[in-house]
Amino acid sequence: MRRFSLLLTAVLATTAAAQGVQGDYIARNFKFASGESLPELRLHYTTLGTPRKDAQGTVRNAVMVLHGTGGTGRGFLSANWSGELFGPGKLLDTARFFVVLPDDIGHGGSSKPSNGLHAKFPHYDYDDMVNAEHLLLTEGLQVNHLRLVMGTSMGCMHAWVWGYLYPAFADGLVPLACVPAQIAGRNRMIRTMIMDDITESPDYNGGEYATQPRGLRAAIGQLFIMSSAPLVQHRQAPTRDKADSVIRRYIDNAMKTTDANDMLYYFNSSRNYDPSSHLDQITTPVLAINSADDFVNPPELGIAEKLIARVKHATFVMVPISDQTHGHGTHSWPAVWDSHLKDFLATLPER
Repeated sequence: MRRFSLLLTAVLATTAAAQGVQGDYIARNFKFASGESLPELRLHYTTLGTPRKDAQGTVRNAVMVLHGTGGTGRGFLSANWSGELFGPGKLLDTARFFVVLPDDIGHGGSSKPSNGLHAKFPHYDYDDMVNAEHLLLTEGLQVNHLRLVMGTSMGCMHAWVWGYLYPAFADGLVPLACVPAQIAGRNRMIRTMIMDDITESPDYNGGEYATQPRGLRAAIGQLFIMSSAPLVQHRQAPTRDKADSVIRRYIDNAMKTTDANDMLYYFNSSRNYDPSSHLDQITTPVLAINSADDFVNPPELGIAEKLIARVKHATFVMVPISDQTHGHGTHSWPAVWDSHLKDFLATLPER
């Protein structure tokens, strides 16, 4: 019995460690770039591992991973991400690294429009989100340095912003599935359609709706197209009837958990993102990874390759299409690209 109890205790401890520690940091009188402010901005987070400081008091083992549009930090606890990067012996083994997984402004357990302010919530942008991430680290978690800033999709764009807003804060940047330029062309068109689907819905009512406006269904459908890939969806739905049922089920399920104001703010927050004029200021080493089947950042545009040449210490990887890639969502499957991360980590200075 004692042996069983010890085994159970070990299993529970391992499970708790894998799920991390959750908490909230309250930023007081947070000022947004729009001129608006909140007396209390709640920033929810999950951490795994323990921070370690050097003799000078600098944290040397912290890694922050930033989620995509509509996501949460806890999304990185999935088996395909956490099991590939955070487990024993893996590249970011939490026995060695202190991993911080924030919920960004407007997302998850952090302050967001659906908490009560609805369309009166401050109109945040990516700079606001990055500044809040910095506050969470420095004031909330007492982390004064990062080994890596990693980010997927929206978080990828935040990693680029970190490169010039806080140029000495991290040893390395790993942006996954984005380009360091303003959102234009088809990418912006889809975002505009998503926002218009919501605000032009007759029952949107200026954001004061009793039930989710009908236009939210169309917006969710647009988001599905944004993040999908033909090979993946054809494997998932190889017949007409299967395709109909898959997309309807996806939208029905998303409608249960998506708020229209929150979604409107997700996409509006990217309105002024454009690090292209700051690239020569980024001195932190960068590993940027995109995939060739990414509908959001199609490789034929050549934007990433052109701009990455302006970054002093940067490597760009275009992952070719294969049975292992997942379109834009390849960012969440480290098994596809972690060999490049391993090589990149080996180039960073020893700490």
